[in-house]
Amino acid sequence: MEALSERNPRVVSAVKLHRAVQRRQSGRFLAEGANSVAAALETGRVRELFYSAQAASREHELVAGAAAVGVRVTLVSDRAARKLSETVTAPGLVAVCDLIDVALAEVLDAGPRLLAVPVEIAEPGNAGTLIRVADAVGADGVVLAGDTVDPHNGKCVRASAGSVFHVPIARGHDIDATLDAIAAAGVTLVATAADGEVDLDDAGQILSGPVAWLFGNEAHGLDPEVAARADHRVRIPIRGRAESLNLAAAAAICLYAGSRVR
Repeated sequence: MEALSERNPRVVSAVKLHRAVQRRQSGRFLAEGANSVAAALETGRVRELFYSAQAASREHELVAGAAAVGVRVTLVSDRAARKLSETVTAPGLVAVCDLIDVALAEVLDAGPRLLAVPVEIAEPGNAGTLIRVADAVGADGVVLAGDTVDPHNGKCVRASAGSVFHVPIARGHDIDATLDAIAAAGVTLVATAADGEVDLDDAGQILSGPVAWLFGNEAHGLDPEVAARADHRVRIPIRGRAESLNLAAAAAICLYAGSRVR
């Protein structure tokens, strides 16, 4: 089988999926690396799998498994593999997948008990890590509220280590409307705040019912008006000298606390 070059029209079209506008127009995005590709295959979202000769020898079972379930598998040159990748060291394994985000109503209609709601999160690596944490604790969904990063961004997908394919992800560009919908579904809104009136250690009763954790963005935290919309404001006790926690650490602590009392 002859490897496709970086000039092949199929490769060129796939490379364009690095851009958000092209992803939205085509309804496709790229997932690279063995973990992400394996997760995508499990959920039946892969439309084509590009692989290099080196990747084929390293991930033979993954490539063969994709072909066995009817996915189009395509050998590409090393140069094409580098074009398809966004990382310094190209893994040589890139899948073209259907978009993964779902309507907010779909998440809420399922009767969620635990949601992660990052508000205006801007850094794709943090978004992917938060999605991974949500998946790890068994959250029922992640709702990206406001002007947020695209969950199909390559860095977000890689940081999630496949979790974007495991946990339902919805987007709500209007923050107020999104929070209204979550509250109307009977889910308690809980904001993380350094000056919150409830200590996380004492929040067991609050967390015993359906809860949506609101997390602010990396630079400024939650907007005061958004925090005021919450039913409760919870602070994470910091017993050492650290000034604060980053988004991923705060999300991991809060979501795990929520999962323990479900």
